[in-house]
Amino acid sequence: MTTPRIAIIVSRFNEEVTSGLLKGALAHLAENGAPVADDNIYSAPGAFEIPLIAQTLAKSGKVDGVVCLGCVIKGDTAHFEFISLAATAGLMNASLATGVPLTFGILTTYTDEQATLRSREDAHNKGREAAAACLEALATLQLVA
Repeated sequence: MTTPRIAIIVSRFNEEVTSGLLKGALAHLAENGAPVADDNIYSAPGAFEIPLIAQTLAKSGKVDGVVCLGCVIKGDTAHFEFISLAATAGLMNASLATGVPLTFGILTTYTDEQATLRSREDAHNKGREAAAACLEALATLQLVA
């Protein structure tokens, strides 16, 4: 397998959490022979905007997979449900439409504490998990292609 070309999209909203997810994803990719250059890390305003950016990257032919990182924390309104559903469905639809793995590293938590726990620098970092899913999906797709 050649070195996969991976891009990362990271939301600026809840940056104290998403920066931890980014560190985890970058570490996992580097540890597994797929380091990501700075110019392949893209910023999104929030989780809602990630699917369009991911789909555009996937269609460009410049990347083999995209790790998508964000954080939506429940508040007092239905906003949490709408953004979480839109980001989830958007990434799934874009991945199916393009045939490119667009992995879901968008936290959807009920509390700040839950988000912090999932973005720490440890084995449970969800950015690491999204990066691992991207590499595994690419390997599986190579087997069936």
